[in-house]
Amino acid sequence: MSSQIRSAGSVEEQLAIIDGLIALPFPEEGGEARTPHGWGGPGHLIAVLRESRDFWDAPDVEAVTVAQEELEADLAALIAVLAARWGSPTVVDLWPYLGLDDFDQPCAEAPEPLGSLCNLAGSLHAWRLPPTGRWLGLAIGQADREFPLQLLAAVGEAATLPDPS
Repeated sequence: MSSQIRSAGSVEEQLAIIDGLIALPFPEEGGEARTPHGWGGPGHLIAVLRESRDFWDAPDVEAVTVAQEELEADLAALIAVLAARWGSPTVVDLWPYLGLDDFDQPCAEAPEPLGSLCNLAGSLHAWRLPPTGRWLGLAIGQADREFPLQLLAAVGEAATLPDPS
């Protein structure tokens, strides 16, 4: 999905995308919808804020490290700005949403966008946005080791985010 998505070059552009994502209505029932910076479906939206190059050529550990560090710097800058708005984020472990913890127990399908994010990232920095009935999350993810690293923003319905207590 990301091949047609333009990366935001600055934290200010990334914040503008985030603010737009929060205000954007969720797509109606009936499948996935494309947005200017990503995709969504009923009750959720995901945007690619920034994307590295892909890594299809011979594995270059240094290139991956540099890309990871750049995205982590953007993530840290966004967390600082958003923490000033809404307080410190909750860190959500996405591993349990993969449903791999207990092979004998069938796992309920994870609510979106957590179901999509758990296939891309290990954790999510999330804020509840009470006046909107939504939450916002940020993560760095990668679909597979050959694909680009992505700085992702996700918005979901408040009920889909686990209670931090």
